[in-house]
Amino acid sequence: MAVQAPLAADTPRSPWSTVVRAVVLLTAGISVLLIAFAWPSVRSSVHDVPIAVAGPAAAVEQVSTALGRRLPDGFEITEVAGTAAAERLIRDREVYGAIDVSSGTPQVIMATAAGTAVAQTLQSVATGLSQAQAPGTRTAVAVRDLVALPADDPRGAGLAAGALPLVMGGLLAALLLARLVRGTARRVTGALASAITGGLAAAAILQFWLGSLGGAYWANSGAVALTIAATSLSILGLESLLGVAGFGLGAVAMMLIGNPLSGAATAPEMLPGWSGVLGQLLPPGAGGQLLRSTAFFDGHGVTHSVIVLVTWLTLGVVLCLAGGLRVRRAATVAAGLPRTAASPASPTRPRPGDVVPSESETPLSLR
Repeated sequence: MAVQAPLAADTPRSPWSTVVRAVVLLTAGISVLLIAFAWPSVRSSVHDVPIAVAGPAAAVEQVSTALGRRLPDGFEITEVAGTAAAERLIRDREVYGAIDVSSGTPQVIMATAAGTAVAQTLQSVATGLSQAQAPGTRTAVAVRDLVALPADDPRGAGLAAGALPLVMGGLLAALLLARLVRGTARRVTGALASAITGGLAAAAILQFWLGSLGGAYWANSGAVALTIAATSLSILGLESLLGVAGFGLGAVAMMLIGNPLSGAATAPEMLPGWSGVLGQLLPPGAGGQLLRSTAFFDGHGVTHSVIVLVTWLTLGVVLCLAGGLRVRRAATVAAGLPRTAASPASPTRPRPGDVVPSESETPLSLR
C-alpha cells in the first residue's frame, strides 16, 4: 500500500512581500478589467451622431436649432431635399436616421438594425418634437422603422452579445495553433481554416437558431470569418515574433481595448471621446459593423470595415512570416556552428610528408 510522503517541515514559506505584491497585482487587474468594460457603457452619450433632416431650408434650420438646444453637439446633421434622399442615406449607412419635415408634418425615420441605442434616442426626439408644437395643434410625430431588427430578436441582443465570443474564438485559435502547430504555413493555414469553419458555425447559430441576423447567410459567414481571421492571425503573428509577450499584447489589444470599444451594444458615436474611433480601427469594432452591414443593409457601408480587417489580417501574416524566418535563421546558424568550429574530440589526420613523432618523442604533457 502506497503511503503519501509527508510535506517537508522545512519547506520555506513565501515572504510577506510576495503576498503583498500578489494582492497589488490582483487589485490592479480587477480595476483594469472594470474600467475597460464599464467605462465605455457608463460614459456613453449622444455626440456627433450622423442623421439627416429632410425638407425646405427654413424648416430644416428650425429643426436643427431645436435639436441643438435639446442635445448640444449630439447630432451631425446632413440636409437633404426630400424623403427619398433621407431613406437612401439610411440604407447606405451614411446616417442612423432622419427627421423628415418635407411634407409639413414631421416624421422620424430610424433604423433599429443600425443600433438600438440611437433608435431610442430618435424616438425621444420624436416625443420632443410633439411637445414642442403649439398648444391646440399638437399631433403625435410619426415614427417609422426603415430597417428593423428581426422579429425573433427585436432588441438585437444576439448581435450585441456575439461580439465577445468572436474575439475569444480568435484568441483561442491563436493560442491552440501557437502551442500545437509548428511551421509558419501550417499555422496560417490553420488560422484561416478555423476562421472559415467558425464563421459558418457562428453565422448559422445567430441566423437560423437565434434569429438575430437577416440577409444572406454566406455574406454573414464571410463577415464573421474575416473578423476571426484578422483577430487570430494578428495575435498569432505577434506571438511568432515576440513569444509570450506578443501573445499577451495581442490579447490585451483585442479583449481589453477592442471588445469594450467595439460599439456593438450601442454605436461607435455614442462611446466617450476618441474611444469610438479607436474601436473601429480594431477587428472587434470593424467586424461588428461589417456584420450589421451584411445582415441588414445589403452590404452597404462595408468599405471601412473590410479595409481595417484585411489590414490586420495582412499584418498578422507578415508577422508570422517574419517570426518563422527568424526561427529558421537561428536554426541555420546553430546547425552551422559545429561545422565551422574545430572539435577537440576529433584529432587532425597527418598529411603525406608530415613527420609523426614516436611516443618516446612526444612530450609528457601531450601524452
